Amino acid sequence: MNFLTIGHRGVMGVEPENTLRSFTAAERAGLDMIELDLHLSKDGALVVMHDTEVDRTTDGTGPIAGKTLAELRALDAGREERVPVFEEVLDAVSLPLQAEIKDVAAARALAGVLNERGLAGRVEVSSFHDEAVAEIGRLVPGVRTALIAGRYDAGVVDRAVAAGAATVCLNIRRLTLETVEQARAAGLRIIGWVVNTQEQLRLARAFGLDGVTTDFPEIRRTGRFTA
Repeated sequence: MNFLTIGHRGVMGVEPENTLRSFTAAERAGLDMIELDLHLSKDGALVVMHDTEVDRTTDGTGPIAGKTLAELRALDAGREERVPVFEEVLDAVSLPLQAEIKDVAAARALAGVLNERGLAGRVEVSSFHDEAVAEIGRLVPGVRTALIAGRYDAGVVDRAVAAGAATVCLNIRRLTLETVEQARAAGLRIIGWVVNTQEQLRLARAFGLDGVTTDFPEIRRTGRFTA
């Protein structure tokens, strides 16, 4: 099985996160997949941003949900990049995407786009929220889903199975052999995040993970030679 290297918000270690500039850089660097985050604007657009507020990654302030798409478009998301919508990312790059949704409302909006454009085979949908994972699986037949966890124990495997997820995306710093073995026994794919150092990459390889999420494209080049 191929070892996947997933670009975290594009290549956020070198480009402004969750921007078209970052996503196209990830594709040029030869990464296997791009991870991004989705929120709903005040007028229902699927905007690509990690935080619930725009303060950290733009020159604006306030919650995404309180702004229209036009208001979000007026912000500088870094190096004069605009805040993209999900549909723009689909058109800007050809790589498979892992789209993280924050709640059930975002799941329903994303489901509409996936079904309309027949994207169940290209887009894997992930979330920290079990109910959002289950909802997208119900709304989009055949879509691949992933449960993300930062603080967890081996019970995360049962949660993923109950939500219908095929993958668990787990904080590499908390990963144990017990959790890996339980995930394998349940037939789950395992992705480790965030892997930015050779030590973390060696750990991911030692655990036999299916791939890693990284901020830096160099991990892709060195990962082929790390056992």
